[in-house]
Parts: sequence; structure tokens; C-alpha cells
Amino acid sequence: MHDHPEPVFVHGAEGSFFADGVSIGNCYETPEGRFMLFMGWRNPAGAHWYGEIGRLRVDNDLGLSLDGEVPFLPLDHDDTASLSYPWVVREDGGHGYAMWYGSTLAWDGGNGEMVHVIKRASSFDGKHWRKEDVAIPYGIGTAQAFSRPTVLVDATGRHHMWFSYRSGSGPAYRIGYASSPDGGAWTLDLAQAGIAVAEEGWDSEMIEYPFVFEHGGERYMLYNGNGYGRTGFGLAVASHE
Repeated sequence: MHDHPEPVFVHGAEGSFFADGVSIGNCYETPEGRFMLFMGWRNPAGAHWYGEIGRLRVDNDLGLSLDGEVPFLPLDHDDTASLSYPWVVREDGGHGYAMWYGSTLAWDGGNGEMVHVIKRASSFDGKHWRKEDVAIPYGIGTAQAFSRPTVLVDATGRHHMWFSYRSGSGPAYRIGYASSPDGGAWTLDLAQAGIAVAEEGWDSEMIEYPFVFEHGGERYMLYNGNGYGRTGFGLAVASHE
């Protein structure tokens, strides 16, 4: 374990595509090296905030350096409003990659809440991506503002995804779950996330931005609580019951 007392990567200069903040994705290996995608935030004066996706190169000492001054995955005719929170998985027996990322369809779905969905993209080399369609089912008033997908693939090839979402009934995030036999068609099952807000304390109002990983035969989740992580982040471990 390395202790880094200083930030290893920070937001960019004024005018850059990540001038107002960065939100990380996950690491993945390609023939060209190890990379991490991230969401770059912009909050222009007099306009709505939005995001685009950038790429970082990860060196052997886990240092991060920007891999290009322009967005790796920019806004375009498929994603016109905002992009967010990419997650990459090696697929097809190690011969391809899948990415799940957020895309804003509308800033207001008619109930005061944005419609921000999770889409899928595929790549043969981890560098050139083909955007596909909406991956996770969504519903106005049920789950319409998704963020921060995190995906695990089990030994059978089944895909498990956790994410945070809002329904439009209030500003508080919850953590939801979806699954797929192969990473293609997904079934939304919000009740199977395995975690809920606490009765009291730092995560009693909202829980969001999960990061799920396995280590030593256990499954863990890092997540934020009240105030979008105002006090830090927590660690949960999967129950074997």
C-alpha cells in the first residue's frame, strides 16, 4: 500500500474540459498500457453544468497523467447534454472491452428530476469505442437519474451492476442493482442492492456512488453518504446469509 499525502490528479485549468472537477472511473489494461477513464466537469457561467469523459495513463507507481488535452469520449449527436462516470470491463475472453457510462437525455423529465441513464459502448482495443444504446432500464418516477455504475463479472460470466439513482420524489440518492447473463440485456432489481440508508448517522439520508470490488474471497463496497459524501466514504462487506 502506498500513502499519497498530496493529490495524484487534480482538475484542469480554466477552459479545459475538466476545469471544474474530476470523478474517477476504474483501471483497465490494454496492449498500450494501463488506463483510467474519468468524468471531467464544467460549470460555465450562465449555463448548465455538464461532463465529458477523459482518459488517464496509469504508470507502474500508480501515478496518473492526462492522456490527451481533449475529451476521450466527447459530447456528440448520440450524447448531446452530459456524460459521466465510465466503467470498463474486459470482455469476450480477453479480446474486447465493454464500457458503461452515464448520459443525460433531459435535464428535466417533467417531474423536476433529470433523466440521466446508463449506456453501453464496446471496443476491440480499449481505445476506439462504438457507442450503443441505453443499457439499464429506467422509469420516470422510479429510477431516472443514474450515476456511478460499477460492474463485477462472476465465474459464470454473469454481470452484476450497482449504481446510485434518484426517482424524482426527492433529492436523496439510493443505491440500486441490475444483472445480466452476459453484459447485454440487463434486468433492473433495485431491491437487491444489498444496502440501504441507516437509521441514523452519516449515511441516514442518502447513499450513493458505489465502488464494488472483491478481495480475499470477500465482496466489498465503498460508498458515500449524506451530502454527496460530505463526511467521507464508508466500507460495506457483502453478507453471506
